[in-house]
Amino acid sequence: MSKRSGAGASILLGLMCFAAPAAALVGPATQDATFAPHVVMVLKRDAHGAGFCTGIVVARDVILTAAHCAADAANLRIHLPGGDASGFISVAQTAVNPGFRPDAPRTRERSIDLALLRTASPLPANLRPVAIDWASVAQVGTHYQIAGFGLTREQDGRTGGTLRSGTLAARAPLSNILLWAEDPQGKGLGACTGDSGGPVFTASGDSLVAVTVWSTGAGKKACGAVTQAAWLAPQRGWFESVLRGWSAR
Repeated sequence: MSKRSGAGASILLGLMCFAAPAAALVGPATQDATFAPHVVMVLKRDAHGAGFCTGIVVARDVILTAAHCAADAANLRIHLPGGDASGFISVAQTAVNPGFRPDAPRTRERSIDLALLRTASPLPANLRPVAIDWASVAQVGTHYQIAGFGLTREQDGRTGGTLRSGTLAARAPLSNILLWAEDPQGKGLGACTGDSGGPVFTASGDSLVAVTVWSTGAGKKACGAVTQAAWLAPQRGWFESVLRGWSAR
């Protein structure tokens, strides 16, 4: 991994050829450039292989994503979609929310699945930090827009890498930790692997309220039924503390 672009390119190639069974923004998702200035791909490799997530630009050199998408900085790359091999940026530091519990799905613990990544160099000028709504509170039926680079067909790695978006509505149970959401049209729209770490915006798309962290589908499917996202408002103290620490360096 001595050459930044070469390492990133090999990770991406692995993803497209050997993607694990997964899906993303399935159903009536649409290709959408509206959120492109705020969203990137996060490439990760570890002992389990290679994978990718979506990330959100929150500062000129900081990406917000899901904690399960993070790893040692040396094993992460930020990919700028639409570019060539030079469109990869190294990660200098990572900060995982102290409330994250990797085994939460098995142990049923409360987990704050959020992480911040500081890039080794500033992001390009065409990427802009997103506005965050720190006061958002959901009610059943409230609409949100989600976006991500994940797959559109389960088990088909060739369908990933394009930014797509769709509308979901909040459903019960209501929680101050997680947003539970589903397709208000009942057509099977939902996020999955590849969309983890992606943004959940207000219905207008003006501001960020949560980060996609998990999804499930009907039967044995991984997508299309329920999408979970971590609320940002309760994590404002952690978020701002990390950014202050990094800006002081």
